[in-house]
Amino acid sequence: MAVKKKKSKINKKQKTKVTKKLVQSSIPPKKTIHPKVRFETTQGVFVAELYSDVPATIQNFLELTKRNFYDGLTFHRHEPGFVIQGGDPLGTGMGGSDKNIPLEITHYKHVKGALGMARSQDPNSASSQFYVCLADAHFLDGNYAVFGQVMEGIDKVLALKKGDKMLKVTLVE
Repeated sequence: MAVKKKKSKINKKQKTKVTKKLVQSSIPPKKTIHPKVRFETTQGVFVAELYSDVPATIQNFLELTKRNFYDGLTFHRHEPGFVIQGGDPLGTGMGGSDKNIPLEITHYKHVKGALGMARSQDPNSASSQFYVCLADAHFLDGNYAVFGQVMEGIDKVLALKKGDKMLKVTLVE
């Protein structure tokens, strides 16, 4: 006995649509890539992950890193239990690079190991100086751009003092 095939009620256009949806849903979502930066200092090495959703800040930081701007600069400010700060070519806290960037406030918080951009009273005056929080500092949240987090070597960060140097700062490929 011959079995009769039932005709599908789905037309060719609908089939294509269904197939496209199946293909699209099988593609994994794009993974956000957070660049990592390695800081070789006089106290040892630490690695920080930079947040991709703080674009102007990390673009500026990565451009300076690729130009070897930070290599050899000192940490000119140390506030125990608060921050270690560097990135000033003058070593006084008054210098910077040749460009300022706008303030980018995000949902990231000033927790121990957070990287933030230092600036003057002008919110859009950040340049090259940055700090690493040595402890939580939530009173800074909403006023300064947090753009990364120390992922390895927090003990090395905590050992840094005024006058210690960034020997080499590189992008981790």
